[in-house]
Amino acid sequence: MEKIRVAIVGIGNCASALVQGLTYYQGFTSGKDRDGLMRGEIGGYQLGDIEVVAAFDVDRRKVGGSLREACFSKPNCTPVYEANIPDGPVVRMGNPLDGIGSKMEEYSEEESFRLSSDTPCDVTQILKDTRADVLINYLPVGSQLATEYYANCCLDAGISLLNCIPVFIASDAKWEAKFIERGIPLIGDDMKSQFGASILSQMLQELAFSRGHKVKCHIQRNVGGNTDFLNMEDKTRLKSKKVSKENVIRSQNTIRGVSEEGSFLHAGPSEYIRYYRDNKVANLHLEMEGFMGAPVTLDAQLSVIDSPNSAGVVMDAIRYLKVAREMGIVGALRGPSAFTQKTPPQQLTFQDSQRECDALASRQLTDITRSQVSHVSSLD
Repeated sequence: MEKIRVAIVGIGNCASALVQGLTYYQGFTSGKDRDGLMRGEIGGYQLGDIEVVAAFDVDRRKVGGSLREACFSKPNCTPVYEANIPDGPVVRMGNPLDGIGSKMEEYSEEESFRLSSDTPCDVTQILKDTRADVLINYLPVGSQLATEYYANCCLDAGISLLNCIPVFIASDAKWEAKFIERGIPLIGDDMKSQFGASILSQMLQELAFSRGHKVKCHIQRNVGGNTDFLNMEDKTRLKSKKVSKENVIRSQNTIRGVSEEGSFLHAGPSEYIRYYRDNKVANLHLEMEGFMGAPVTLDAQLSVIDSPNSAGVVMDAIRYLKVAREMGIVGALRGPSAFTQKTPPQQLTFQDSQRECDALASRQLTDITRSQVSHVSSLD
């Protein structure tokens, strides 16, 4: 099969983990020696079919160097699991806009961003020249203007957007309409890690409801030491992030018609501690009422290496987008977005979102995807 040609904006920890993973799992298929993936194959595509053809950043230590050099440059701090990655494309200067928070200058170069003085490149032209299929948005939280800029670049270049941050594009009807008009599928918004705090919160909320319990309180708090957490020390950049993380919990009430009255729901980043580096520690606290109103309390702590925890999910989302494009499915992919993102255009239960992904991985249409196909008759 042909390669899936990927462009990345923001060569930080998440991009580093993704690029490392593409080499680590080269040639991997289900049942072989290197596990840790949700899917070895999607629609006939293996991980070895993904190729990074373009990269954009604004940090002076990354712009102008190879993708390999950028992945291992400061302030990246994710562990190196696979050092033998290819050089890849040269990292081009992107458009900074609001991509760097005001507090970054208050911290050392070892842990924060430093803006390059290079002139921004023509992103749209590079996407066209490299024949990219998908642009992955790994910009820092709060990059509203920059995300909208890159979304427009995708529209102009005619390629898919995989929006991994909480700026609402796929879940915004007006933005989705633009992609539908151009006949392009997209996935978003705000990546949900493979086994992270958000999916754990979702599953605990689903479990409580399915076992007849009322959730009176659900609190999720996170601490970490990477640039994502440092960036969020600027509280003005946090509004959409808090909304997105709480959407994961709140959606399970909405799907079942369970009132939030009398319940307290809270989720969000809490503190930057440099010592933790790319390790994230999440604490979850649930207070419930069960049979005859008997109280049930759950306290849990989850410790994960943050960036590789999301990379495996991104690898799947890339392939869902490619398969959807080949099947003529346009707009925000409901199942894959609900399965991989915190704020999709349509919230689903875990089981329903997984069923949608299973169907797309087998190149089958469901009632949802059939309604998103342009020229359905051509597929019959």
